[in-house]
Amino acid sequence: MVAHRDAQNDVDMRVSLASLSMKNPLTVASGTFASGREYADFIDISRLGAITTKGVSACAWEGNDQGRLAETPSGILNSIGLQNKGAKHFIENDLAWLKQQQTRVIVNVCGHSYDEYFQALDALEQASGIDAYEINISCPNVDAGGMALGTQPNAVERIVSLLRERTCKTLIIKLTPNVTDIAEIARAAESAGADALSLINTLLGMAIDAHRRRPILSRVVGGLSGPAIKPVALRCVWQVHKAVNIPILGMGGVASGTDVAEFMLAGASAVAIGTENFVDPCATMRILDELYTYAREQHITHISELIGGLEC
Repeated sequence: MVAHRDAQNDVDMRVSLASLSMKNPLTVASGTFASGREYADFIDISRLGAITTKGVSACAWEGNDQGRLAETPSGILNSIGLQNKGAKHFIENDLAWLKQQQTRVIVNVCGHSYDEYFQALDALEQASGIDAYEINISCPNVDAGGMALGTQPNAVERIVSLLRERTCKTLIIKLTPNVTDIAEIARAAESAGADALSLINTLLGMAIDAHRRRPILSRVVGGLSGPAIKPVALRCVWQVHKAVNIPILGMGGVASGTDVAEFMLAGASAVAIGTENFVDPCATMRILDELYTYAREQHITHISELIGGLEC
């Protein structure tokens, strides 16, 4: 992929997530964009800095029972269960298409146990065309009675260090906000060899049907995303940026170019767009154009000037 300035103007939009160079700071949040095919009729995929795929596991996962989605004020609750067809299907059916899109490819990797993460990563390592891995450590860990790996510093250090041994590609660790001290978790990931951090994953929430007196989601609790979580996400990015020396991929309620700028000012080197893709399938292109407008208005020549530029 050739790094270049977009033809719109002379703002240099290039950024880096560790060794992963991107033509601009924008990617998409895992689980909101599949592997990109569904959006190719609406947007120019090649204008994105990267595509981040939905979660890929070692073997196919069926996901949760129906009752998977619930709308909330300024957001959405989901309990999809990381449904996917597994690493072999992804490599044979999606990766070839992704390699033709002239943008970076970040594959989200998920598992319920250490072995499942290892099997998924080992399978993906046999394929070409993957630039980075985003490791979702918010999955329930069956080795620890169902508690998410990403909530315990010792478990984070172990899974990151073991995955680090298996790949030389850029390793991005996705952090959950459902912890007491996200900076502590971030430092654990950094010390174990993470190249970058991705935050935040969804917040835990629930929705109730008062007329039926039942939960709306089949598993009762789900992940809250959308504009409602943006203040929490900004706080987490700001805290983590002060705590570690590796770059951050920020996300959580991004719906405009100004939102992207806010995340970068808080410390993010790149920013992912998630739930807004469901609202507007052209959101990524609109937000990129708005980011250019913001940069021109602020007399910014290099978008990377924004990273960590918050004045407190």
